[in-house]
Amino acid sequence: MTEKQTWSQRFESALHPAIARFNASISFDIKLIEYDITASQAHAQMLAHTGIISPEEGKQLVTGLDQIRQEYRQGKFQPGIDAEDVHFAVEKRLTEIVGNVGKKLHTARSRNDQVGTDTRLYLRDQIQQIRQHLRELQAVLLDIAETNIETLIPGYTHLQRAQPVSLAHHLLAYFHMAQRDLERLGDVYQRVNISPLGCGALAGTTFPIDRHYTAKLLHFDQIYANSLDGVSDRDFAIEFLCAASIIMVHLSRLSEEVILWSSEEFRFVTLKDSCATGSSIMPQKKNPDVPELVRGKTGRVFGHLQAMLVIMKGLPLAYNKDLQEDKEGIFDSVNTIKACLEAMTLLLREGLEFCPQRLAQAVTEDFSNATDVADYLAARGVPFREAYNLVGKVVKTSIAAGKLLKDLTLEEWQQIHPAFAADIYEAISPYQIVAARKSYGGTGFAQVRQALLAARTQISAE
Repeated sequence: MTEKQTWSQRFESALHPAIARFNASISFDIKLIEYDITASQAHAQMLAHTGIISPEEGKQLVTGLDQIRQEYRQGKFQPGIDAEDVHFAVEKRLTEIVGNVGKKLHTARSRNDQVGTDTRLYLRDQIQQIRQHLRELQAVLLDIAETNIETLIPGYTHLQRAQPVSLAHHLLAYFHMAQRDLERLGDVYQRVNISPLGCGALAGTTFPIDRHYTAKLLHFDQIYANSLDGVSDRDFAIEFLCAASIIMVHLSRLSEEVILWSSEEFRFVTLKDSCATGSSIMPQKKNPDVPELVRGKTGRVFGHLQAMLVIMKGLPLAYNKDLQEDKEGIFDSVNTIKACLEAMTLLLREGLEFCPQRLAQAVTEDFSNATDVADYLAARGVPFREAYNLVGKVVKTSIAAGKLLKDLTLEEWQQIHPAFAADIYEAISPYQIVAARKSYGGTGFAQVRQALLAARTQISAE
């Protein structure tokens, strides 16, 4: 007959099995096991360092925890729901290995500061991995940009043709979005890298612990200055989920453009077989499933951020069981971001090809050179607002006549305004329009080359 487990002598009976299942977190917080072991080893070393336990007991604990790590990696340690959570599972197994000394591990700590420490150790690693994925995405964007400096693509505002731009310039916009993502994660890392270990349940401990010692062992930059704050703070989780959501915004925007570009209406890119799927009923179709999935998965990360905000908004100090709900959202967001970054990087590197002939055609079939006509007149002394209105009328009459601006004769131009001369045709050619935009950060080819050089220098320096 299985012995009914109670929390302590305070309880007369065990949890109802259904409540035990509802209460347990082992099914998902097992992901933290190696971080829990690492933090527990640091705690054991600190207990021995301060004389709370003997040096020999400290070594036994560390060795026993090493054995649990190996058992887990070999698939020999797979705790079930009876363990409730990863912390109890490790402690129980440790006691089986080293005997009663294992029961000393929990001296001067609580699961409240323990789970906070484990989660921070996990996020610390994941942030670094996500940053590496962002670097790989940036590198691919630069590779494509460097071969397409003088490839032109229609630039849009309000999803209406606006002005032609360098394709490299367009791709560099996403490079800079990713750079902000990297920097944002670096800022979040600073607030993740603060140790709550030693805050206890909420009020600290009567034992002569050394929190700075464990922080140093675990490579934390700081320790929490307030024990209540230390065990209840999830600002770092909210910040991470916010940064994660912004990463997904950027990936989703890029995805939307790839989806549009690959459509029959645009035909700016061709999807390769390695990163596209077909239709079960329409054999002619090639579907942009990768960017569509990235766009779709964005919502789940947004949802985890919203859930975390809702969890925290009504919690009194200090720890509350609601905080058990933080981990699944964090874990899923990490997995989603890494998968989406990897997929988008592969798509850009191997899964699509730009169509230069179609792009060259696209920048000549609209009125996106109208601003340059107004600039042409303004450079010759005509007030810009007057030139703007004049060109607006020209566009209106040209549309009515079924002509583009490049199709107007020199005589027609000079009837519009005597300032026009034969050089108007070069001034409004797509290549010249792009080349002429030499302002810092603009799409001019010289500026784009400088921007590419700066971007390469930036990623190689880190």
